[in-house]
Amino acid sequence: MKATFGVMAMLAAALSGCAVPEPPIVQQPMSARPQPAPQALPGNGSIFQAGSYQPIFADRVPARVGDTLTVTIEEKTTTAASEQTTGKRTSSLSNSMGAGLQLPFVPDYLEKKLAGASLSADGSATSSGKGTNQASSSFVSSITVTVIDVLANGNLVVSGEKQVRLNGDTEYIRLSGVVNPRDIKTGNTVSSTKVADARIEQQSKGNNRSFAEPGWLTKFFMTVLPF
Repeated sequence: MKATFGVMAMLAAALSGCAVPEPPIVQQPMSARPQPAPQALPGNGSIFQAGSYQPIFADRVPARVGDTLTVTIEEKTTTAASEQTTGKRTSSLSNSMGAGLQLPFVPDYLEKKLAGASLSADGSATSSGKGTNQASSSFVSSITVTVIDVLANGNLVVSGEKQVRLNGDTEYIRLSGVVNPRDIKTGNTVSSTKVADARIEQQSKGNNRSFAEPGWLTKFFMTVLPF
């Protein structure tokens, strides 16, 4: 009895491994702390100070590690494909043999038997096929991400995560990619369509997810069954 219980426990532990969630596809880490500020330069003027100078009319866009910006997720994808083929082939053959007709390739005894006979053959073939495929998806949301690295050309590597828990269900939204500072709009916002190497994912965890997702035993049989 103990051996049977042990085998069942080991089998349950092995099958439960099928339910391990996949790791995020976004670039790690999700956030970064700002770099230490450089020491202020000594004063070199009565009004102008090189160490604390900031342009008055210039927009203060994210440019350093630790700065934040808001990405407006507006991903819409629509694909459609259609294919149609039609083929038709018709052939016919008709021949008649008279009593006085001489055929060099037919023996005499066979020619006498076929005298006055007529031969005809008809054939036709038709094939047609049609296929249509159409898919559409939409993802609209927003997330504030953190600059985790600044590339040599000034582009910003950003990454971030947002978690929302409501009535026991938790929703995760993660995003990472590369942003050109020129694409950042007023208010430090940028569209997800302007993010290069974008990695965007949305996952949920809770009762609703458990009801919609197949159980671990169902996943096991779906994996091992050949049909």
